[in-house]
Amino acid sequence: MFASASPAAGPDPWSDDGPPAGFPPPPGPALDDLVGPRKRRGPRRFRPGDPSAYRPDDEADDDELDEEEIEPVEINKPLSLTIAGFAVLLGLGLVLAAQTSGPSHRLPFATVILGVQLLFVLAWTMATRPPALLAVAGVGATTAGVVDTVAVRSAEARLLPLLYVAAGGLVVAVLGQLVRRVDRERVTDSFGTTLLIMAGVAGFATLLPLSRIPAGTQTITVSLTATALALTVARITDAVLPWPRLAPQVPRGAAGVVLGAMLGTLAGSVLGSFLVGFTPTSGALVGLVTAATAVLADLAVGYAEAGRLMAGETPTFWIARHMQGPLGGIALAAPAAYFVCVLFL
Repeated sequence: MFASASPAAGPDPWSDDGPPAGFPPPPGPALDDLVGPRKRRGPRRFRPGDPSAYRPDDEADDDELDEEEIEPVEINKPLSLTIAGFAVLLGLGLVLAAQTSGPSHRLPFATVILGVQLLFVLAWTMATRPPALLAVAGVGATTAGVVDTVAVRSAEARLLPLLYVAAGGLVVAVLGQLVRRVDRERVTDSFGTTLLIMAGVAGFATLLPLSRIPAGTQTITVSLTATALALTVARITDAVLPWPRLAPQVPRGAAGVVLGAMLGTLAGSVLGSFLVGFTPTSGALVGLVTAATAVLADLAVGYAEAGRLMAGETPTFWIARHMQGPLGGIALAAPAAYFVCVLFL
């Protein structure tokens, strides 16, 4: 009855093929104009100031690049052997001078210690270059003379008067740095350096009261022998086998530090079996404490020197810079030997 009406041929309104040819485009901006064609998008270029340019893996890549660019500092073998020889002479001189010390003749030992203290002040001030260098060096030398005089003339062998003198020297040195405006701006940064100089001067002076107590001279012999041997072995090992490197910027190896502390302990044990009032165990204890303290102080000096070079400071007076390690090691080993003797012997 009714003829079925077939739909007129034309585009499907529900298809996603877009408008057919001949139809006007829909009003408004095209989608490609808003987001751009994906196929044409190239790699994104990051700008230095764009915070979205940094990803977590970028920092790891930068660290890897930095580690690859750092080259280990070359170790100067003749220099290491020279420092080892200086450590032997320094320790041997103090051990022999300690044998001349006695209740009625303390002046020769005090004179030798004063000479070592002046060498310590010269080396550390020239290497670290604190503000008001001449004032700090003068105060350090004066403190050395005063602290030795107090140690020799005091009725009892005590460390407290020496600490008072060292603290007074530190205050005077800091006040001398505060006089000039140029030096005043660096006082805070160099306070640790000034403190170490005065502490080192007082550290050498502890050998004088140590020589006045029972078993003190024997303790000096054991401790300084172990210390000098540890420093010497550590430097010789660095010249022969500087492995493994503790840091690329520091020309030292872990093998030398460990071997030096071990042989220093062994030397203390051997000497303890021959000296009166000592045993191999007590000698090993003194040798272990003093040798480990000395080699770690020597290593810390190397790290400090590397830090100054990385900071761009110009190295000056290279002889003083390389004498820092043995001098600083013995300066810290001396009070360590005093406390071991008083507490355990």
